[in-house]
Amino acid sequence: MIAAIEGLYIFDEHNNLILNHTYTNRPPPPSTLLPLYLQHPSPRPSLTYLPSCSPPTILHSIIQDNLLFFSPCSSDTEPLVVLEFLHRVADALEEFLGSPLLASRITASYDVVAQIVAEIADGGIICQGEPNALRDVVETGPGVLKNLLGSIGAAGTSPGLGGGGSGSSALLRPQIQQAQSSQGSAIPWRRSNVRHTSNELYVDIVETLSVTLAPSGRPLAAFAHGSIAFTCKVSGVPDLLLSLSTDGKGAGMGTKGEQLRRVMERVVFHPCVRLNKWNSDGVLSFVPPDGRFALCGYEVDLLGTEALQSSGKTVIKDLGLPAMVEVNTGLGTNGAEFEVRLSQPTGGSTSSARATATASLQSNLSNRQTGSFKAGSVGDSKAPSLEDLSVNIPIPAGVRNISDLRPSRGEAQYNPAEGAVEWRVPAKDFGPGGAVLRCTIQGPLSDEDEDMSAGGAVINGMTATTYDYDDDAPSPYQSQTAISQGDTNGASATKSAADKVDRNRELMPTSATLSFSVKGSLASGLKVESLLVDTKKSRGLGPEVKPYKGVKYLTVSRGGVEVRC
Repeated sequence: MIAAIEGLYIFDEHNNLILNHTYTNRPPPPSTLLPLYLQHPSPRPSLTYLPSCSPPTILHSIIQDNLLFFSPCSSDTEPLVVLEFLHRVADALEEFLGSPLLASRITASYDVVAQIVAEIADGGIICQGEPNALRDVVETGPGVLKNLLGSIGAAGTSPGLGGGGSGSSALLRPQIQQAQSSQGSAIPWRRSNVRHTSNELYVDIVETLSVTLAPSGRPLAAFAHGSIAFTCKVSGVPDLLLSLSTDGKGAGMGTKGEQLRRVMERVVFHPCVRLNKWNSDGVLSFVPPDGRFALCGYEVDLLGTEALQSSGKTVIKDLGLPAMVEVNTGLGTNGAEFEVRLSQPTGGSTSSARATATASLQSNLSNRQTGSFKAGSVGDSKAPSLEDLSVNIPIPAGVRNISDLRPSRGEAQYNPAEGAVEWRVPAKDFGPGGAVLRCTIQGPLSDEDEDMSAGGAVINGMTATTYDYDDDAPSPYQSQTAISQGDTNGASATKSAADKVDRNRELMPTSATLSFSVKGSLASGLKVESLLVDTKKSRGLGPEVKPYKGVKYLTVSRGGVEVRC
């Protein structure tokens, strides 16, 4: 099935149309599609079926940098192809106009945008989407419009633009040479005639953690979603070999390629990677595009299959995380307080015999020493650094307010709109002693509180009530009946306090999420073993040229570590 792109519409952050391009057929106008799209509640889907259009249309949409991209299709088309087309258009616009993508940049560079849109798809057929290849055919600069007018024989301001004289042929000559050079390139993702004054190669591996811990501390799920970003600034056409290692994990489980495939699951590659080399040797062999690109994406199960057969318990420090979180609820006289403890994990386990899940998890983690993260360090593999440490505590909807937040370190604030307490601790202040946050909640007004509020004025949070005294009334201090009533009131007060504890128990938080970033370390234990340039297969790179190589590791958790309580 050939995907036919019918049209492309781009709207700014105020839903104003800034680009309208039709490829084929007669798609519905943007003034018709936008109201139908906005009538759906947020978050809106990427695919929207519009039966009211004639003919019925499927609207494909993405949002990037607050810009809305539309592509309607009335025929039977693969949705993923159209969505990928929209992403390629957005990426190409960022490549030429800069990031972030702004509406003002698009409106100020319609000449360049028109070339990009026309080159990515021709007559509705997607033909080119690689930014490096677009660099060879899309002309940029102040004289773009003049050259376009000269190529079609239109009148211009410069001499020789009006006809087919020498001026016109002079303008056409660079375009013809550029087209010939692009056609001669056999690598669609790399520009031809790449030249750099400094030859550099950089590998950035980023892993995002997604961990869920039970109230007992046992990990229910632990995954690391990784991506390998590669930056190539090398002249000519280099042929590279990137070797990865598992840092001892999976040893004895077959060849090196089999060990990597056991660790890196659901792997996706850039089209430049040779799959046969990866399947046989576990090596990434590729000719890279020029500049920065996503080389590989993968997923790692940090628990492994052994954890499914285990019934033992473990604690958060066995995960190898830079911090552990513990939430204690129902504290205080009325059970209206809760406490969040943030501490550094220790090296050993709390029990003498570790559970199978713990041993499996630690074997899947890197062999670094737990708690060796240092704030303010360079952040390399020898001395990982901890940054952006914060804890988010979701608060139930029944909580009226949090009257008192007492962090021992850092800053804490309650956001009623989001219904959560955000606690940020600077990495330099996070030491072996850890940090503690204590909060006092205020639940909804009870019947007694409403009666007190109705009977007296509330001033600065205090209830002021006026009482009438009668001198002729008997003194309550000499009445036996008053003493009996006092006993009854004492029992009622005890029961009322127990009721408050029960009500406050329902208002306690049930989980907390941990966010951080660690430079110089990966949760999966993957490492770059070597990065070599194959001089025999490379072209345009002399044997005397030795590119500079750099490797960086980063582990992040943007609310991905959830501790239930």
